[in-house]
Amino acid sequence: MNSYSLFRRSRLRLALWYAGVMGVILSVSGLGMYRAMVQTKWAGMEREIESIAGTLHDSVEPLLPPSEEPTAVLQQIFPDLCVSGQPCKATPTLIQRHTIGISDRTTYYIRLFNHQGKLLAFSPNQPLSLPPTLNSNSWQTFRTAKGIRYHQFTTILHSANTHHLANEANSSWGYLQIGRTLEHFDGEIRRIQWIMAIGLPIALSLVATSSWWLSGLAMQPIYQSYQQQQQFTANAAHELRSPLASLLATVEAILRIPQSNQQDIQIMLHTVERQGRRLSHLIADLLLLTSLEQNSGAKPFQPCCLNDLVSDLTEEFLELATAADINLKSQIPTCEVYTLGNESQLYRLVSNLIANAIQYTPRGGYVTVSLIKGDYTAVIAVKDTGVGIGLADQKRIFDRFYRVDGDAYGGLRLRSRKNGGTGLGLAIAVAIAQKHQASLKVESQVGKGSIFTLEVK
Repeated sequence: MNSYSLFRRSRLRLALWYAGVMGVILSVSGLGMYRAMVQTKWAGMEREIESIAGTLHDSVEPLLPPSEEPTAVLQQIFPDLCVSGQPCKATPTLIQRHTIGISDRTTYYIRLFNHQGKLLAFSPNQPLSLPPTLNSNSWQTFRTAKGIRYHQFTTILHSANTHHLANEANSSWGYLQIGRTLEHFDGEIRRIQWIMAIGLPIALSLVATSSWWLSGLAMQPIYQSYQQQQQFTANAAHELRSPLASLLATVEAILRIPQSNQQDIQIMLHTVERQGRRLSHLIADLLLLTSLEQNSGAKPFQPCCLNDLVSDLTEEFLELATAADINLKSQIPTCEVYTLGNESQLYRLVSNLIANAIQYTPRGGYVTVSLIKGDYTAVIAVKDTGVGIGLADQKRIFDRFYRVDGDAYGGLRLRSRKNGGTGLGLAIAVAIAQKHQASLKVESQVGKGSIFTLEVK
């Protein structure tokens, strides 16, 4: 299985897990919201029914007659109700509607029973399927033959002359039932169900799409890191192969030379030593870069004098610059500038910048190392009048083993495998800068030179 297929499968697994978890969360949340909305609407409806029943109860009880045949009195109290056993010709006025507390007669209905459970009066709009006998349960929900649901509440009525009786059963004048159709309630519930039935799949599809996109974002740095590791392995193998091949070829040549020819043997032994040192430097740079990135063997930072650091490095590279016919100079302030850091690592960082500047600058050029003290930061700048770096290469010069193509700059002397160098100098410089929470930037123009700026706190 190649790496692309592996990462694609890993991305698919991550996306499926994310979509599955988010799908469960959305589904549970949706069902919870649905139940909460239904229960809230149901509780609000029951409170409304109880409120209407309480209003009617308190308004009607003082007017109830003690007799068992209160037909005439009921017609006076409830002129818009139909009396059981008589023709129903109720024509209520607006005032009478509000008197008994119900204005929406298409939704609510009223039923009155005596204490024996016999139906006395009822609303004209009551469901036809209701029995004429009392069901004394406080709350009842039922469905008619037409499929319409109703919900009703039953409360006890007392007449004014029976309140003094201790036994509630004996003191009961009758029962009042308030009911309402659930047609509007069920319609709202069905609309909520349709919204959930349509909205939840849309939300899940959006979750699936976003999970694939987010998994791609999550896997991208891992895939890039894997590619960088592969590129690093290939580059390291290539860098090690060249000196090893030269080393082995030299050793084989030495073995073929007669022992009497000591002069040739000495020359080849020097070649072996040079290639061995090149390998040693490459391995040392790789180990240093690895330790910097892994932050292994970290020592506590100590105050470092940047004046001494710049002065020592300028003096150290002066001989190399003179041999290359390059004017190397430094600009150091009179006041001492200190920073917290690892002095040997900062020394290596600035050393790499100066070495690159000298290597990239033609004969007769200038390299200037300056130290500037700011309010809260110190800036070390290495400026050269060399060949410069193209804009496309400026984005990659800090990568491991990256080398600028000399042919792109008119064959001027640039770092390449032909003129040596491990290709890790600037990568090490960036790693050291990041460890010290410093910034390393480059400004360059082809044919005019480059400025590498290190800003430390």
